[in-house]
Amino acid sequence: MFCRVRLVSHLPTWSPGTNHKLWKLRCLLPRCPKLSCRGAKMSAGQSQKAETWDKGTLQELKVPFARTEIGTFFQEQPRIGNQYLEDAFLQRYLKTHLPSQVLEKVSLDLERFGARVTAEIDSLGRECELNPPALQHYDAWGRRVDHIVTCPAWKRMKEIAAEEGLIAEAYERRYSIWSRVQQVAKLYLYAPSAGLFTCPLAMTDGAAKVIESLGISGPLAKAFGHLTSRDPKKFWTSGQWMTERKGGSDVASGTESVAREQPDGTYCLYGFKWFTSATDSDMTLTLARIMDAQGHVEQGSKGLSLFFLEVRDKEGKLNGIEVQRLKEKLGTRQVPTAELLMDGSKAQRISAEGRGVASIANMLTITRIHNVISAVAAMRRVINLAREYAGKRVVFGKLIKDHPLHMQTMARLEVETRGAFLMLMEIAKLLGLEETKMASEQDLHLLRLLTPVAKLYTGKQAIAVISEGLECFGGQGYMEDTGLPVALRDAQVLTIWEGTTNILSLDVLRSLAKSQGQVLAAFCSGVQGKLALASSISELESSVQLLQDALHRLGQFTQRVGSKGAVAMELAARDFAYTLARIYTGALLLEHAAQPDASSTDTYAAQRWCKQDLCPVDSEEKAGCYDDKAASMDTYLVYEGNPVLKGKL
Repeated sequence: MFCRVRLVSHLPTWSPGTNHKLWKLRCLLPRCPKLSCRGAKMSAGQSQKAETWDKGTLQELKVPFARTEIGTFFQEQPRIGNQYLEDAFLQRYLKTHLPSQVLEKVSLDLERFGARVTAEIDSLGRECELNPPALQHYDAWGRRVDHIVTCPAWKRMKEIAAEEGLIAEAYERRYSIWSRVQQVAKLYLYAPSAGLFTCPLAMTDGAAKVIESLGISGPLAKAFGHLTSRDPKKFWTSGQWMTERKGGSDVASGTESVAREQPDGTYCLYGFKWFTSATDSDMTLTLARIMDAQGHVEQGSKGLSLFFLEVRDKEGKLNGIEVQRLKEKLGTRQVPTAELLMDGSKAQRISAEGRGVASIANMLTITRIHNVISAVAAMRRVINLAREYAGKRVVFGKLIKDHPLHMQTMARLEVETRGAFLMLMEIAKLLGLEETKMASEQDLHLLRLLTPVAKLYTGKQAIAVISEGLECFGGQGYMEDTGLPVALRDAQVLTIWEGTTNILSLDVLRSLAKSQGQVLAAFCSGVQGKLALASSISELESSVQLLQDALHRLGQFTQRVGSKGAVAMELAARDFAYTLARIYTGALLLEHAAQPDASSTDTYAAQRWCKQDLCPVDSEEKAGCYDDKAASMDTYLVYEGNPVLKGKL
């Protein structure tokens, strides 16, 4: 029997250039478990020759996992390019709608900004995610400071927002009615890379809108100048402190904060704010009840007034504010959100007394639109990354993009995203008309209706699309260090913040009731107007007919359910809002596909959208989902066996 080393040392005719493999030879050799190579007698020259030969063999064979080697395969990272240049749908939309002179300037700005997003902003956003804010209650000498510590990238985001005019664009109105479209397009490129700095920007935009609507004068003029400044040294962000300990959207009964008027006409605010977004902002708007000389306050929405306050005084100290703690959240961890106590915070009343809720209506419109921006932008980003990855990743012998089932899945996501994008831009256009006093009555009704509809629907779309999008990366989509899972965590807030899906569905019903049906009439008229051109194009005829049928079914439904009372309509509210979203989005896709410069994919996207159930509220009503029995059974179904229903079954 021979030792392996001795045998190998006697194979002088084998060379690394031959086709033989050492492992094949070893398989044929007898094993000698008791005989050690150390027991073999070799000369020093033979030993050195054997050692050198073994190293050369390993190098030639490139044995994987040898010692510190961990193999040769790594998945290639998807990377973003200039998101404006890579978004043909966005470019086509702007070309269709913007006047040529405006288009030229806007396109140049968005192309430049798209490059900045890739080169600078995206990495800053990732840094914000990896370095969330922290709360420092005391300084080294024991003084209460309640300092919210944010990373340098978060502070840099604020400077960039000012430099790029992400708020200023909307209020300078350089492009008249198209200024909002330009601003929204820019935020659409910015949002997925912003590290959630879009949150303070949403509230800043909302605060500026409120101030503009109330009249820019006195202390508000100073605030408005800061909120809309392009100078990083002067630019302010605003918070929004509405939610208190009872939480939720019912601010009328949930607001306990009180305001005491001072001799100089200012107010001191007292109250506990349970959820204050972007607590590191420079100013905020908040609701409180004015206390009279006897200490009484009026309850309900009529007792609420709107106040403006600066978070810090001229010396940089908190303005009668104690930060209790930062909130632990599922997502949006980049944004400092806190519970805080107002203990004599000096503030200015900016609404008429008791008109606080009415005065924040404009803020809600703006923040809900920003919610839609974030939803649509997140959908677009995950698709772009998945598309790029599909051109790199090989599975089962070919690229992912060459697997038909995978491309079918991505195409479905693309249709959802294109529809959501057109809804977003429609609202931006309507807002631009309203702000320049060029909106018709129908435009105003549509803006009032479509804002909550788009917010609730795109929030749901975003979660579904992003979740499916993460599947496109397999296991990598679940790994935190890829930076992909954060998109899904952050998307969950979109269905909750500024009103949950159910709250907004009821808001849609209120808009119909308050306008005595004019809002719904404007909706139907708007849809018909968008179908006019598409109905004359043969490729779109069948899709137009499907949409017309859905609109007819919607009309029949409103007539049937309108006579059944408030409970039936409330049960239908969610499906009703979904129906409005699907029909109007379908009309937008068909209108876009009917344009002279439309591509074949525009036609295909419209056709795909219209093949779904465009009027789910009619289908559910015919199935008996909205009658009294259904309402009762819904409760029993949820609480069966629960003590809540004990003795009631």
